[in-house]
Amino acid sequence: MNAPVTPARDCPLCPRLASFRAENRSREPDWYNAPVPSFGPLDAPLLVVGLAPGLRGANRTGRPFTGDYAGDLLYRTLLRFGLARGTYAARPDDGLELTEARICNAVRCVPPENKPTPAEIAACNPFLTAELAAMPRLRAVLALGAIAHQAVLRARGLRASALPFSHGAQHDLGGIVLADSYHCSRYNTNTGRLTEAMFAAVVERLLPLLAQR
Repeated sequence: MNAPVTPARDCPLCPRLASFRAENRSREPDWYNAPVPSFGPLDAPLLVVGLAPGLRGANRTGRPFTGDYAGDLLYRTLLRFGLARGTYAARPDDGLELTEARICNAVRCVPPENKPTPAEIAACNPFLTAELAAMPRLRAVLALGAIAHQAVLRARGLRASALPFSHGAQHDLGGIVLADSYHCSRYNTNTGRLTEAMFAAVVERLLPLLAQR
């Protein structure tokens, strides 16, 4: 039996996150407030891995990178390069469809202050391991930030020290390529650490690999 790629709605693995989830459900009962499932087809050749759901983004809407600033840049870029179709309107019912990409997070539940602990990242890693194993056409993984990069390496049974994170780098993981980008957060784009052109260049460099059958 295949391992699940999404935790149960009331996953108890991380007590701090479970408590925070309960607080959010009490405060905002109309929000999603649960482990956020991946978005996109399992037979996509690209998996985008973020850090964790944003409090007022995916934790509210139930779809990765939907409802916060990071989604604006991410989905605009995927649409630009033909990896998605439709229109992104920051709502899970906007009709946007991912065609050649799938998106998940290293940690599936929203953490306080957007900062999961090392223990929480480790506890959620089996779901990422299962995600990678469930994608038969996977050619590349795009890690948004160092924590996502390290989570992918852990899921592949590799040490983080063996392949350090570096924006724009590509790492051969044996059968798939791990590509690194700074996270497309508002902070990174506002400070100029990541520009739209920089992010587009990382994705564009993957296109020939994604086109392989």
